[in-house]
Formats: sequence, C-alpha cells, structure tokens
Amino acid sequence: MTLEIFVPFWGDPALLRLTVGSVLAQRNPDWTLTVLDDQYPDDSVAGWFAELDDPRVLYLRNEKNLGITGNYREAVRRTSESHVTLLGCDDLLHPNYVDVVLRAIAQAPDADVIQPKVEVIDESGKVVHPLVDRVKQGLLTPKSGRGLTLLRGERMATSLIRGNWLYWPALTFRSETLKRTDFRDGLPIIQDLALLMDIAFDGGSLAYTPELAFSYRRHSGSASQKTLLNGQRFRDERAYYAQARAIARGKGWTRTARAAALRLLSRLHAVAELPAVIRRGTKAGIRSTLAHIFV
Repeated sequence: MTLEIFVPFWGDPALLRLTVGSVLAQRNPDWTLTVLDDQYPDDSVAGWFAELDDPRVLYLRNEKNLGITGNYREAVRRTSESHVTLLGCDDLLHPNYVDVVLRAIAQAPDADVIQPKVEVIDESGKVVHPLVDRVKQGLLTPKSGRGLTLLRGERMATSLIRGNWLYWPALTFRSETLKRTDFRDGLPIIQDLALLMDIAFDGGSLAYTPELAFSYRRHSGSASQKTLLNGQRFRDERAYYAQARAIARGKGWTRTARAAALRLLSRLHAVAELPAVIRRGTKAGIRSTLAHIFV
C-alpha cells in the first residue's frame, strides 16, 4: 500500500527542504508527497521543487492564501489513498517512518489515527526535553512496552481530554475518516484536539506504536507560544473544554465529561506558563491565564 504524505506549507524554505529530504530518505519507497504552498512569498521554493527528479513528489501552489485550516482542508480534499499523513513543513520523518506506520496499519487495520513515538527538537535540530513534552511522554502517553496500544471511543476521548499527548504532524489518518470529520472553525490553535475528539466521539480509534519514527520541531516563537502570551490559547481551550464536556454528558460518557470539567493538566500548563506570561505577555494574556487556573 502507498502512504500519502501532504505538507501544507507556509514557513521557512530551508526547513521545508529538510522536511522533504526526510521523506526522500525513507527506507520504504512506497509513498507519495504533495506540498501545498499557501502563497508563501518566496519564488525560490517553486524553483527548488522544479529541480527535484522524483515522480513521487508533487509541488502545488494555491491560487489564493487559504490559511492554516483551509490548507489542511485542501490536503484532505486532494487525498486519494487510504491513509494520509499531514506532515508539518519543518518537522522530520525518521527513515523508518513509513515502515512503522504501515506495520501499525497491518496490526490495526480499522484504526482511524496512528501515532508513532516522537522526539522533540529545537530550531537548530537539537533534541530537547521541555517540561510540556516530559509530561506528555512521561505521564500521558500509554505505556505499552513494545506493543501497539489501541484506544477507542470513550477511552480515547478521556485519554486526550485529560491531556493531549499526541503530536499532530506525526499522525497518520484513515483518509475516509478525515473526509467525514471536518475541522472546527474558530479554534486554529487547538483544532487538532477538537478534530481528534470528534473522531473519538464518533466511535473512532487511535493506535499508538512505541517505535521512534518522528522528530517534532518545537519553536520558542511559534504561533502557539504567541497565543499563550496574548491569552488566546487558554481562552480557546476553556471554550472547547466546555463544548467537549457537553458532548460527553450527552453521550453518557461520565469519565470524559469529568476530565473535561476538571481539565487538571490544562490548568497545570497555565500554572507553568504564568511566569513567562507575566514577564512577556499582555494584560489580556495574564487575565486569561489566571482565569484558566482558577475559574
């Protein structure tokens, strides 16, 4: 089977070239790569792809800027294989990524989402261990030894709403699942959690394999970090957790509803970020962070 990889692109062309290089370096050649350039203002990007001599790689430039969510939707619209990876334009596949994902699909053919083990790198490519990732990988990620863990429905929803331990750019999805589960509007920073929860609420499943296959690049100046300082991140989280609690209560999923109401790890995240928000954030950011902790 062929793994379809899409890269919605808006960012550093040098990092994009590293990302594409990591795809070209796959040990398993059964993949295709489509880069969707969302009108990034750099003519060198198209020129670089024109010089690539690999029929599996397709570079497309959107006719107009679609934005983050719009470009993800365009990728989903274009997918034609059974499984698709929405790879970040600055992240790196390890040479075994396609092999790891295809083995997981063979073990759990009905899984809607597949997550391999991830390491975190900084802007320069150095492996780092920020607090948020130590919590994700040490406390939240399923402990499955060497085997695959499968979470479905309420168990998947409760695990993710307790603390989102997944890494969106490392995920592989069943294409038909993404085609019927749209991204929620108005939640650009946590749209990944919202979509994954909707898959769980629909009875979907998540397969985690503990084989390292991906490097996730965490930037100190990322959009997510900026929204922590201006308060948007935690405002969006509070709004979505309330929505998730209501959906879970309607389904009778008491554990999920309780975890969404408590949002303990989300509150602890706000506690951890509060000193930086006080030092560098806006007044609105400080108010939002305090409200997230105490309200």
